[in-house]
Amino acid sequence: MDKDSFFEMVISSVCFLFMVVFAIEPAAGLDDCPESRCGDYGSVIRFPFRIKGIHPEHCGYPGFELSCTQMNDTLLELPLSVNLLVKNIDYKLQLIQAYDQHNCLWRQIHSLSLSASPFYFQGQGVIPHGYTLFNCSPAERDSLYEYDLISCLSSPAYKVYAVTPYTKIREWPLSFCSKIYNTQEVPLYRLEDNISLVWSKPLCQHCEAKGRKCRLKNNSTNYETECIGNQKGSSSTLVATGIILGSFLIVLVVIGVLYRVYVSYQLREENQERIEKFLEDYKALKPTRYSYADIKKITNRFNEKLGEGAYGTVFKGWISKEILVAVKILNTSKGNGEEFINEVGAMGRIHHVNVVRFVGFCADGFRRALVYEFLPNGSVQNFICSPDNNKDFLGWEKLQEIALGIAKGIEYLHHGCDQRILHFDIKPHNVLLDYNLTPKICDFGLAKLCSKDLSVVSMTAARGTIGYIAPEVFSRNFGQVSYKADVYSFGMLLLEMIGGRKNIDVTVENVNHVYYPEWIYNLLEEREDLRIQTEDEGDPQIATKLAIVGLWCIQWHPVDRPSMKIVVQMLEGEQDKLTIPPNPFSPTSPTQKNACLPARHTIQDLEVIHE
Repeated sequence: MDKDSFFEMVISSVCFLFMVVFAIEPAAGLDDCPESRCGDYGSVIRFPFRIKGIHPEHCGYPGFELSCTQMNDTLLELPLSVNLLVKNIDYKLQLIQAYDQHNCLWRQIHSLSLSASPFYFQGQGVIPHGYTLFNCSPAERDSLYEYDLISCLSSPAYKVYAVTPYTKIREWPLSFCSKIYNTQEVPLYRLEDNISLVWSKPLCQHCEAKGRKCRLKNNSTNYETECIGNQKGSSSTLVATGIILGSFLIVLVVIGVLYRVYVSYQLREENQERIEKFLEDYKALKPTRYSYADIKKITNRFNEKLGEGAYGTVFKGWISKEILVAVKILNTSKGNGEEFINEVGAMGRIHHVNVVRFVGFCADGFRRALVYEFLPNGSVQNFICSPDNNKDFLGWEKLQEIALGIAKGIEYLHHGCDQRILHFDIKPHNVLLDYNLTPKICDFGLAKLCSKDLSVVSMTAARGTIGYIAPEVFSRNFGQVSYKADVYSFGMLLLEMIGGRKNIDVTVENVNHVYYPEWIYNLLEEREDLRIQTEDEGDPQIATKLAIVGLWCIQWHPVDRPSMKIVVQMLEGEQDKLTIPPNPFSPTSPTQKNACLPARHTIQDLEVIHE
């Protein structure tokens, strides 16, 4: 999506929102259930009534359902199948007038029962009673009973009379009559064809009296009602103004969200294009590129997890039954793809016994993964323990072999590739061991590449792991950043391997403890042994040699540290040919000379390589 398309989308969204706002604004504060009627002349239908099939259920009160007939009459359905047509509804008096569509209410009055209805007869205070209907043959005296005659039920052959309980039966010629049925109780004066019903619940008279409408409260479970609509124009203006301002704020928020989405999308697109361009240039190195489906198949859908770090999670996988691999799924929510380019770019140039073998990679859309050889013994961190721990301690000969292998791997990165590779994250977790405990350097996510004839790199931010980061990476007062930063990290790793403890611990309970590397230096300076358990006569010499090399590597100023080529020579040489380095914990102490180290030179002579 380009910038023009984005802004077209924003403008369209804004126009749509304003159309919605102005469409809704005239109805602000009014009920969302419109008034309706059956036909052109029927009564107006609104809450508490609703027309079935036209109004949703929340527009009416339970028991107040009406229907429209084919003739557009309004039909009121009462219990026991009594159907009446609505003549008029008075919402202020809460009264509904109804009549029988055949003008003979008495046909249905015997079935009428309001006990299950919200309505009751108008004039409920009048004493109600039922009627008894009689079918009588014409007689000479039938004119005496015309007041009780029900014409709509009568015919020339017989007449039907409604007799009250108060009628004197002896005045009736029972020999000429037969009982039809008894009716339900109705008010005494209700003998005409129209019937008036009233309701008391819901009570909406107070709303109607104020010119407002009544409706059910939102989210009410007890059928509570409320008045809606505004009495004064000023209130309506305030509501409309509030809606417009609120809508405008919503539009601004939507624009902000869309812009952030757009920027995020553009950054991801740019990062993806950068990675794809890098991979296109990288084809000459013949790497194996896997799809994300291949990665899922190799890892058996990420079935076995080996570990997790800041930039991704590592899973165990199988290229075939014989070839095991470790697959690192990168976390795309962190960084901008730089760690992916760093690792692929660096690993494609490396072929060394002490560097983990790079098998391939995945760059499928925004999904990225790195595939390495699988090393069964995990990292060096698993084997760092106190020499007093006979169970897990590898022995001084093996520790020296591991230290030498790591040094050779770093020396290869600095001098053996076409371009110098600075790792910037040398630590026990990033050195893996194969079946024979041969060390292999891994995790090049923070690595930087530079020309071999230039030594210093510029950095915009510190990188690495606390406890292994060289001082100059934090502060240029110690010098400029160069490959000597890896030398410092290796020295800290080496000292940690000797004593089986962390080189940094800044917790409160340990602030009074002596810094471990400084403790080692004090022992060496006083020509004491390292107070470690040994089983062989050569063990103290190995431990002392490793300690001296480690202390040389952690000198504060980069120019006082040896190169990794010199470090390899020191590890392969004899211990008695090494001298104790200057005290790295006393910045004011003079620098001592050592035949094993190159002469000091000024850091200003080195050209800065810009990122």
